[in-house]
Amino acid sequence: MTTTAPGLTPRTAAGSKARPASRRAPAPAPAPRSLISAQELARPRNRRVYYAVLTLTIVLFVAVFVFPLYWMASSALETPREFAAATPTLLPKSVHLSAYRDAWTQMDIAHFFLNTVYYAAGGWFIQMAVDVCAAYSLSRLRPVLGKFVFGAMLASLMLPAAALLVPLYLTVNDLPILHLNLLNTPWALWLPGAANAFNIYVLRRFFDQIPGDILDAAAIDGASRLQVLLRVVLPLSRPVLAVVSIFSVVGMWKDFLWPLLVLQDPDRQTLSVALHRLSTSTTQVPPTEMIAGLTIAAVPMIVLFLVFQRHILGGLSAGALKG
Repeated sequence: MTTTAPGLTPRTAAGSKARPASRRAPAPAPAPRSLISAQELARPRNRRVYYAVLTLTIVLFVAVFVFPLYWMASSALETPREFAAATPTLLPKSVHLSAYRDAWTQMDIAHFFLNTVYYAAGGWFIQMAVDVCAAYSLSRLRPVLGKFVFGAMLASLMLPAAALLVPLYLTVNDLPILHLNLLNTPWALWLPGAANAFNIYVLRRFFDQIPGDILDAAAIDGASRLQVLLRVVLPLSRPVLAVVSIFSVVGMWKDFLWPLLVLQDPDRQTLSVALHRLSTSTTQVPPTEMIAGLTIAAVPMIVLFLVFQRHILGGLSAGALKG
């Protein structure tokens, strides 16, 4: 009489090749988690309440965030008399593009627009070069006192920006060692923002999760530290680089207080500083032209976000590599 072990067929017990008695079915994929379960949402009353609350929330968010932009863009299409009317209107009675044309030419918005593009592009390049190298060094090269330096960078995030204005201004007014005056130069905007602690933290966190075997294989093939960074690390870090780049450009574009302090020459001012100066100057600027200038200043960043919003969300959520 042949006895068999539990879970084995008689043929297996006789010495033939072992086979599993049965294959386990793959585990079902976990259901997506939400505030309301699928069972509760299946009920008609709960479903109506859910979609009513969702619709109300979307309408409130649109009213809070989108309506000011709409009001700014539509107000520039009105005449000054319509804009100054006692009863405001949601839709302009007549559309006039002259305010945008006059703001672009008479207020010289084009010149200040190009100034801002130049400052944002240069600031992005310098900031990316410094932050990527600093994050890569702290993540992979492990320098002496690297943890202390990284901790000091993170501690600087706790300081309010207003507390740093005076020491930064004194530094760019008389650059240590070189004794150069950087006021009214692009370097007054580029150098203070070169080492961004938040960007370095985000980049280092991403670099830490790149498998070391990939970098070791590149080193075995004869790649230097710089070649590993340029040819291996940076191509793998495109999502987080896109996020950091967008943050850098937006930060340079919307900054107002620091350019107001260091760019005192009207011809070298950014768009935000120039609009503020024109609004307080003795020359009377029609309100519709001023609003048209504000709209022109806001459009590039809105378009940038709409185009790269998927990259922003994907880069922020990128925490590991999938092999």
